[in-house]
Amino acid sequence: MDLSAYCRPTSDQPTPSKKRSFLNATYTEDDNANDNEADEPKAELKRKCIDYHTPAIIDMSSRLYRKSNRRLHNIPGGSGAASPYMQCHGNYLRWMGLPLGDMACIQPCSTAFLTYCAHVTRAKNSNPVMCLSWTPGGRRLLTGNQEGEFTLWDGTNFSFELIMSAHDQSFRCMAWSHNQNYLLTSDSGGNIKYWSPSIAPVQSIDSHDGQPIHALSFSPADTKFVSCGDDATVRVWDWASHREEKLLEGHGWDVKCVQWHPRSSVICSGSKDNLVKLWDPRSGSCLSTLYGHKNTVTKVSWNDNGNWLLTASRDQLIKLYDIRAMKELCSLKGHHKEVTSVAWHPVYETVFASGGMDGTLIYWNIGPKGSEEPAARIPYAHDMAIWDMKWHPAGHLLATGSNDRQTKFWARNRPGSKQGLDDDGLDADGGGGTYDTEIIHAEMELGNHVGIVIGRRGATIIAMQRQTKTKMHVDQIRRVLQIEGTARQIQTVKKRVGALLERVSNENEERGPSMGGFGGF
Repeated sequence: MDLSAYCRPTSDQPTPSKKRSFLNATYTEDDNANDNEADEPKAELKRKCIDYHTPAIIDMSSRLYRKSNRRLHNIPGGSGAASPYMQCHGNYLRWMGLPLGDMACIQPCSTAFLTYCAHVTRAKNSNPVMCLSWTPGGRRLLTGNQEGEFTLWDGTNFSFELIMSAHDQSFRCMAWSHNQNYLLTSDSGGNIKYWSPSIAPVQSIDSHDGQPIHALSFSPADTKFVSCGDDATVRVWDWASHREEKLLEGHGWDVKCVQWHPRSSVICSGSKDNLVKLWDPRSGSCLSTLYGHKNTVTKVSWNDNGNWLLTASRDQLIKLYDIRAMKELCSLKGHHKEVTSVAWHPVYETVFASGGMDGTLIYWNIGPKGSEEPAARIPYAHDMAIWDMKWHPAGHLLATGSNDRQTKFWARNRPGSKQGLDDDGLDADGGGGTYDTEIIHAEMELGNHVGIVIGRRGATIIAMQRQTKTKMHVDQIRRVLQIEGTARQIQTVKKRVGALLERVSNENEERGPSMGGFGGF
């Protein structure tokens, strides 16, 4: 596959200016030939392999000229690949949109599985990231942390933009209205706040008897919204008057999740009593109860088609229901710990992502042409639980927030690259052969970075032991890391610890000698 047209202009196009070279993140010798400041060192900028907003917008607008995927059966030959009505000239290949924009494809291509970690962010006063959401249009990412603070990140270069106090207690969830005119947030103290798109406070409501409010969801018309909390109730609110209209009681324990149907007057809720209930918000009655899980239901999510309901639980299972027949379609087994977050893909209705308590990120492709096995797995996407994840509106980025105080942006790999799909030698079943079964011992020098490897209250080393399935111990007198495991596991540990120490060293160099470093550890 020749991708040269995407990276540089064709022969019949004019030579790009120096500004164009700057956008491509390189300065060539030809560009500097006529530069008056040729004696200065050449600037080198690292280009991120990310689909930026300009091609994303072009892609979404070009979908107007593509045939609907519901008319594929009318295509002669039944090849399953419809062509757009208009084909662009070869000179404009580099301006084409995202590959996932070809809605005529039945099978989601690999670009839907975002396994490349494009960027890792962490605020200065880092705290666990409890929830996050893309702003309308996907220009920025908004995160809420355990201290009740908003953090705003740029969605293009992932730089820090703003941090502000929003709640007096820890964030629990945030939800945008369908018309994208308002934002709802809730905290662990039973407080609900209205925000404008400019992140200005509009209204505040105290409810649920001061208990944590875990989920919020708007009705299809944005005139109502629903909330759930640890008081074992689901409450329906009127948006304009800020009044509670219905109190839905029926769960026997804390209600952990709730979501309004995308087009109908149906509410789905999941509770600590292992039950999933469907409610009629007009009468306040329970329509049906699903008994599929054996532990706390942590997440429920409606597909945009309105027919599929996804439920996740602490029993490590994800279940898919067809609400039209009230039938369980499949039970997905891939997580080894509790499932803490799920999110449907905004373009492909059969693709979704899920995150676990152990920081594992898994992509699934279900449906008639899909599979009940994970399509892609990232075993150590985060060091701790992934509390929330959101797809970019264009579907080319996935943002995840975790208890390890990090927000990560995931993108597709370059063509032919397997980065992110490789477990660094760790197979899902633990591998096979003598290379993966013989237990050996090894040591690794840590120098002055003993405290960095241990982490706060031992969190870093505990997370690495859990992810790599090895036994590790830090000898603080000799300043070495003792590792017990297979040769492949030890190789993985050394690679990860080496990357951590290199990152810390680079941060110390950027701070400079006057700022000090980690010499105290």
